[in-house]
Amino acid sequence: MNTLHYSPGACSLAPHIVLEEIGIPFHLNLVSTSDGSPRRPEYLALNPKGRIPVLCYENAVLTEAPAILLHLATSNPRAGLLSSEPDGLVRTLEWFNWLSGTVHSIAIRQVWRPETFTVDASQHAGIVEKGRENLAFAFALIDAQLSNAEWAVGQSYSCVDPFILVFYRWGNRMGVEMSERYKAWTQHTHRVIKRDAVVRALATEKISVWK
Repeated sequence: MNTLHYSPGACSLAPHIVLEEIGIPFHLNLVSTSDGSPRRPEYLALNPKGRIPVLCYENAVLTEAPAILLHLATSNPRAGLLSSEPDGLVRTLEWFNWLSGTVHSIAIRQVWRPETFTVDASQHAGIVEKGRENLAFAFALIDAQLSNAEWAVGQSYSCVDPFILVFYRWGNRMGVEMSERYKAWTQHTHRVIKRDAVVRALATEKISVWK
C-alpha cells in the first residue's frame, strides 16, 4: 500500500489529491512541519533531506512532490492524470521544474523563511520584500498561462493542476489578494476544488484554499 507522509497544506497536498483521484488504497502519515517533525531522527532516517512529502510504496521511498506526482500519474494511466498531448510530458516537467525549483525554493522561501538565505537578521526584511516581488512576477505568469486554458497542460485535468492549487492557497495565506489580482487563476482554482478528490483531501487535512 502507498503511504504518503504529509503535512496539512504543504506541497504534499498535491500528491494527496492525486492519490484520491486515482482511487487506490493509501495511508496518510502526519509529519507536521509546524512542530519540526521533519527534522526528527526517525523521519530523517526515512528522508535525510528533512522535507515533506515522502511516498513509500512496495520497497521504495520516493521524495520531492513533482517526482511523486509524476510517478503516481505514470503508474496509474487509467486515471488520466498525465496529458496525452504530444508534448504533454515535457510541458508537465516544465511546470514542475519551475514551480518547485524557482517559485517554491526561492520566492516562497524568501517570504516565509528568509533565515534560509542569511543568518544576518538585519537582512531578512529585504529578503522578504524581494520575495514578494518575485512572487508577484511568478503569480502573474501563472495567471497569464491559465488565461486561455481551462487546465494547465493540454485539454484535460492533470497532475499539474493540484500542484498549482497549492501555490494559490499559499498566496492567500501570505495575504495576497489572489481572487482580485489573478482572475484566470482564480477561475482555475474554482474548477479544481469542485472535484470530489480535492474536496476529500481538503476535508481530511482540515484546510481551505481561501485562507
